Amino acid sequence: MTDHSDRHILIVVENLPVPLDRRVWLEATTLKQAGYDVSVICPMGRGWNAPYEVIDGVHIYRHSEPPEAHSGAVAYAREYSHAIRHWFRLAHVVWQRRPFDVIQGCNPPDLIFLLALWYRIWGVAYMFDHHDVCPELFEAKFGKKGLLYRIMLIWERMTFATASVSMATNGSFREIAVRRGKMAPDDVFVVRSAPRIENFIPGPGNPEMRKGAGSVMGYVGVIGQQEGMDLLVLAADHLIRKLDKTDVHFLIVGFGPHLEEVQRDVAAHDLDAYFTFTGALYGEDLLSALNVIDIGVSPDPKNPMNDISTMNKVMEYMTLEKPLVQFDLTEGRVSAGDAGLYARANDPVDFAEKIAALIDDPDARVRMGAMGRKRVLNDLSWSHTEPQLLAAYDRIYAKMRRG
Repeated sequence: MTDHSDRHILIVVENLPVPLDRRVWLEATTLKQAGYDVSVICPMGRGWNAPYEVIDGVHIYRHSEPPEAHSGAVAYAREYSHAIRHWFRLAHVVWQRRPFDVIQGCNPPDLIFLLALWYRIWGVAYMFDHHDVCPELFEAKFGKKGLLYRIMLIWERMTFATASVSMATNGSFREIAVRRGKMAPDDVFVVRSAPRIENFIPGPGNPEMRKGAGSVMGYVGVIGQQEGMDLLVLAADHLIRKLDKTDVHFLIVGFGPHLEEVQRDVAAHDLDAYFTFTGALYGEDLLSALNVIDIGVSPDPKNPMNDISTMNKVMEYMTLEKPLVQFDLTEGRVSAGDAGLYARANDPVDFAEKIAALIDDPDARVRMGAMGRKRVLNDLSWSHTEPQLLAAYDRIYAKMRRG
């Protein structure tokens, strides 16, 4: 292994604590294992509340959790100003421990370039880790464009202009970096969000979570405004009431700002007996839940953001040999291929019918699950993504040497 102990990377993430943010944690630990010194700045939350700790050799600096913006410019200003203030404060703390060479900014928001510009004075380069297309994320959340949407386009452009190298989660994001971000193709690396297969082992799961149902559908992920949980509730209602699939249960794993709203929606449809909300689960508890399901569901609606995004839950279902149902999204098909069934865009009735088709065909479930895991093992696991991450860092350090 090449000795990179003379290289120090600072990773900055705003919307999730580390190591809860699985993509960031995979990147951080991979870089550490490759010999880099790695520090992370992130918010507290979900039990990860130590201001500073070292895990697996990664130095983690946490600040108080910012209020999440749900609507309006004032709410966004409050959230982002809180985060920016702590980025600068903690970056100084990190710098005092040891100066860093590269800042890796993990969006959203597209504002970490402000920190990178300040440290450019001391020769620090900027690596942009493109998690979300923020202009489209804003449009998906609020159903409009307007002034804030245009501002986010400007922030995105300034982010790419500041970055020496960027990492895209898929081919669609890479195309945005080149077309909209004006980056040279050689400076954009596809670093897919992918699970470590050694951490996602198929197994029997916890049978108590089935609640005695013959067929269990599972969801894992954020429960927010743009994840389509309202469509999943409508699909469940149609599945049970119209398609007469009553021997079913929906296991919902995750947390988010709209959890209580989704629970109220379930109650309003008189579906409480068919849903279990576990909250956030990690490690073995997460595997116990996901392994017990028969069908994974990904109800993210088709919109400009979701259509080009790679969903972690899709990858996790596939790794655990679970067939899945999702709406017909461009990158969703790239990820799942024949391991999924694809409902018409944002149509909960068709979504329910696709679930019913899998309930009625256990042989297809087994076949599709096997194809999904094989696809991950052969092409999409973190072991296939890791070389791209390391190549991106080879590129940025090579550019730094050339001045």
